[in-house]
Amino acid sequence: MTSPIRLLIVDDHLVVRAGLRTLLAAEPEIEIVGEASDGAEALAEMRRLAPDVILMDLTMPRMDGITAIEQIRACQSAARILVLTSFEADDKVFPAIRAGALGYTLKDFGPAELLHSIKRVHRGELSLHPAIARKVLHELAHPPRRPPTDEPLTEREIVVLRLIAQGQSNQEIAVALGIGAATVGKHVSHILAKLHLASRTQAALYAVREGLA
Repeated sequence: MTSPIRLLIVDDHLVVRAGLRTLLAAEPEIEIVGEASDGAEALAEMRRLAPDVILMDLTMPRMDGITAIEQIRACQSAARILVLTSFEADDKVFPAIRAGALGYTLKDFGPAELLHSIKRVHRGELSLHPAIARKVLHELAHPPRRPPTDEPLTEREIVVLRLIAQGQSNQEIAVALGIGAATVGKHVSHILAKLHLASRTQAALYAVREGLA
């Protein structure tokens, strides 16, 4: 008999963690070894418990999910990461995948689908919610048709572009740079115009391709 998959649940909402524990506790193929309420705690529990799979939320206090994924990958942990979140926004999906998550699914998934995703990620296979898979395929199939303009990005615009590629919202970028959200919005508009891009997702992919992220 194969050993059960050792699972660490990471979510800042106690009710969500309790619900997932109740949902998965009846599965003989899953052993829930621990919980964490933010990315920093997840990093500590990962080191202590050595889980096989980490079920990771993205929006959490202290350390968000994307930062936690990057740091867990930097530790060369054998744990595979499955993002489980309510967000299917483009500026969350691509940074999470780029950071090293093997799966990305939404909280509207049923128990059977969630269990299937955990198993796939545990095997080292990519597992994407259908809505997320469509986003990825759309972006790959519709690259920008026009080259960037001759006007280069300013230093501040490059900083903003890097933060976009990290999945940060305009408000988060504003806090990080000590400027207003409206100013960030203008920078984003200028970036899209100069690069002939249609969305923040394309901007994030551009940053990754060009080595700016």
